[in-house]
Amino acid sequence: MTNTVIKSMCKGVTLSAALAVSTGLYAQAPVYDVNSSDELTKRIEILERIVKNRTEMQHQLQEQLVLMQDEIDTLRGAVEVNTNELQKVLERQRELYLEIDKRVEALKQSGVVVGGGDSTVLPSTQPIETAQQATAPTLSESEAYENAVNLILRSREYDKAIPAFQSFITQFPNSEYAPNAHYWLGQLLFNKQQWAESTEQFSIVTNRFADSAKGPDALLKLGMIAERTGDIATARERLQRVISEYPDSSARQLAESRLEKL
Repeated sequence: MTNTVIKSMCKGVTLSAALAVSTGLYAQAPVYDVNSSDELTKRIEILERIVKNRTEMQHQLQEQLVLMQDEIDTLRGAVEVNTNELQKVLERQRELYLEIDKRVEALKQSGVVVGGGDSTVLPSTQPIETAQQATAPTLSESEAYENAVNLILRSREYDKAIPAFQSFITQFPNSEYAPNAHYWLGQLLFNKQQWAESTEQFSIVTNRFADSAKGPDALLKLGMIAERTGDIATARERLQRVISEYPDSSARQLAESRLEKL
C-alpha cells in the first residue's frame, strides 16, 4: 500500500514537472519571435542603406560619364583643329611652290639672261607682285571653322563662339565641317539652357547629317533636352533610337545609363 502511494506521488511529481517545463517553453516562444522581428528589421535597414548607396553611386557615375563625354567632344575638337592646321600648312606650302614656279617662268619670259654666273633682269612693263602680296591670307572655309573652334578650345570665349559658328554656317552651309559646326553651336546653346535653339541645331545634325560622327551625340543631346524639359516620353524614344541606330557608338552607353534613371 505504501509503495502504491509513493508511486502515485512520483507520477504526480513527474507530471507536474513535465507540465512546468512545457509551460516554460510556451512562455518563451513570444520572446523568441520578438528577437527575430528585431533582427529582420535590422537586416532590412542594412539592405535599404546598401540600395541607397548603390543608387547614389550610379548617379555619380552617370554625372562622370556626362563630363567624360564633354571632355571627349573637346578632345575631338582639338584633333579637328590640329588636323585643319596641318592641312593648311601643307596647302600653303604647295601654293608657295606653285607661286615660285610661276615667278620663275614669268621671269624667263620677261627677259632673264643667264650666263657667266650673272643674271640680268630686263625691265618689264608689268609690275611683278611681291610674294607677300601673292600669298596674302584670305578667310577660307577651313580657317573660318578653325577660328570658331579656337574660341572654344583655346580662348574659351563661348559667347563669341556662338556668332562665329552662326557666321560660318551662313557662309559655308554645305561645308564638310557643317555637321561639326551645327553640333558645336548646339552644344554652346545647350550649355546656356536655350533648349529650343539647341534642339534646332542638334535636329539639323540628326536629320541632314545622321551618318556623320556627330550623329549619335546629337541624338543623345536631343534626348537629354527632352528629359530636362520634362518630356519623358520623347526622351525615352530618342535614347532608344541612340541604342538601336548607333549600337557601336560611345553615345549608346550614356543613353542606356540615362534610360535606367527614367
